[in-house]
Amino acid sequence: MRVPLPRRNNGEMLAVADQLLGGSRIRVQCADGKARMGRIPGKIKKKMWIREGDLVIVKPWDFQEDKADILYRYTKTQSSYLSRRKMIPSG
Repeated sequence: MRVPLPRRNNGEMLAVADQLLGGSRIRVQCADGKARMGRIPGKIKKKMWIREGDLVIVKPWDFQEDKADILYRYTKTQSSYLSRRKMIPSG
């Protein structure tokens, strides 16, 4: 199975969607332990719905550390594959 992984050299990381805030915004808990406000771009908003508990790839903003862009949402099958392979950091 081919699953996209976050590119660490670009600053991307895994996160879990915590709370839907409305207006294409969502609160995410990132792998580095910080809670950020994620912005869902229109490119993703039109293709896939993001729900609470979903595993996503985010890229924190360079100029505002408490906000991030959501780049990809994993399906349940993909997230269970990553957890079986121990590619998801525990925490």
